[in-house]
Amino acid sequence: MNKKLLGALQYLLFAALAAFFVWLSLRGMDKTGWARLKDAMHRAHYWLLIPVMFLLLLSNWLRALRWRQLMEPLGFQPSRLNTFFGVLIGYFVNLGAPRLGEVVKCTILARYEKVPADKLVGTIVAERAFDVLCLATVFGLTFLLQFDVLHSLAQSSIYPLFENKEGEISLYRISYIMALIAGVVLILKFVFSRLGHIDLVQKLKAILMNILHGLTSVKALKNKWLFFAYTLGIWMLYWLSTYLGFFAITETSHLTLTDALTVLAMGSIGMILSPGGIGAYALLVEQTVALYNIPKEPYGQALGWLLWFGQFLSFVIFGAISFILLPRINKSTHEKSPDYIPENL
Repeated sequence: MNKKLLGALQYLLFAALAAFFVWLSLRGMDKTGWARLKDAMHRAHYWLLIPVMFLLLLSNWLRALRWRQLMEPLGFQPSRLNTFFGVLIGYFVNLGAPRLGEVVKCTILARYEKVPADKLVGTIVAERAFDVLCLATVFGLTFLLQFDVLHSLAQSSIYPLFENKEGEISLYRISYIMALIAGVVLILKFVFSRLGHIDLVQKLKAILMNILHGLTSVKALKNKWLFFAYTLGIWMLYWLSTYLGFFAITETSHLTLTDALTVLAMGSIGMILSPGGIGAYALLVEQTVALYNIPKEPYGQALGWLLWFGQFLSFVIFGAISFILLPRINKSTHEKSPDYIPENL
């Protein structure tokens, strides 16, 4: 298939996903529901988006420092500012063209820091691998700290899968689900062992191997503890920004830091499911806060869209500023360098 056509189809798919999740988040709302949502959004404390955006900006600064550290074993030490701009511009580009942002931020360092873009692929994979590990850790902490909430969710949504019409445990259902899981495992084993020559299977294997390589690449770092400190700092700031966002809606201001951990876990999944998390993030936040007896309509919806808007706004504002400052700062840096020779000489 033509690459341009394939790219166009991918973007259409991403746009369709975003539209689908927006529809899921707002479906079934009548005039009264819209009026209540409008009222909740009108009463929100939008000024709180400023410190939320500041925390997100700080997390991106730590992300830039962590990315820069991953380049050191390769023999490259780009400037912190250019790396920071690259991270911000990458997020900005991803809003309109998912995954293209990773390419763009590598291209920025290739242009301004002379770091070969192809050498940075491994560092991107390593970053993503550790983000997946961190997200899994957040889910683990959520399970330990919010067991009672998750237990009530399981009682209403998961336990019925194993029960019969009388509400008793059904051995037939349990056997059926276990057989289904075993079947999926056997199919995956067959696919990877017997159909390894197929391009799609090879790509899946490559993704899994890249994730494993990314997780083990930290061994080459000089200061491993600093890398883990950056990673912890990034996710702590995500956590705090989520908690601070609770206070933007009066009806959610009583939620705790522990509750914010659950919202962070589910919201992170939403950011993965659709471009920039549009629709999916708000939907999952809405469903999550409902576990704490907060009405989905309008307060869950209002919180979800407000938290998403804060992230979206930070991507747009800081990304646009980075686009403007990047060439100007690098131009002034070259002009101050003793080795700089103006192009017209």
